[in-house]
Amino acid sequence: MENLITNISFRAPRTIVLVGLMGAGKTSIGRRLAQKLNLPFYDSDHEVEKAANATVKAIFDMLGEDEFRAGEMRVIRRLLDEDTHVLATGGGAFMTDTTRKLIKSKAISIWLKADLGTLEARVSRRNDRPLLDVENQQEVLQELIDERYPIYQEADIMVETYDEPASVTVSRLIGKLNEYVKTNFESNDIIIKSV
Repeated sequence: MENLITNISFRAPRTIVLVGLMGAGKTSIGRRLAQKLNLPFYDSDHEVEKAANATVKAIFDMLGEDEFRAGEMRVIRRLLDEDTHVLATGGGAFMTDTTRKLIKSKAISIWLKADLGTLEARVSRRNDRPLLDVENQQEVLQELIDERYPIYQEADIMVETYDEPASVTVSRLIGKLNEYVKTNFESNDIIIKSV
């Protein structure tokens, strides 16, 4: 059985930004990761909704995707100027060149990668995803995988997500984050104990 990380002392050198398709677990994993690392958590979709006083779906319907992406970039820029935290981004955020460069320059990006079956099972539980307001969700998800996965590969770290307890995914993510920080930052004050 895989060791779970239970005791952590961590001071992140930068904000940790989670990227990936809808259903990859960015929000649920992000909340648990932030709690484990004793960092604040933000969800960029939620922050966009607060700023616009409208749902993501309503913004898409009223203004279109381009306007939504512009507002999303402004919100992410503002959040990346705040103290270190964990940030879950919308599925399309990392696809926008300007937003991706901003994340790469100011944060540690982590791609949560899930296969088609996992994504389909997870997104079928919700009806608030504008890009999936269609008959054949599986076909749209496959198109998004084909389009976005090559761009998501530009993230600093990749962690696969499966149908498993979130604590297992978070533990694996922290292990990869630990290795990345050790390799890419001079002062490393991650202390991890596995039991």
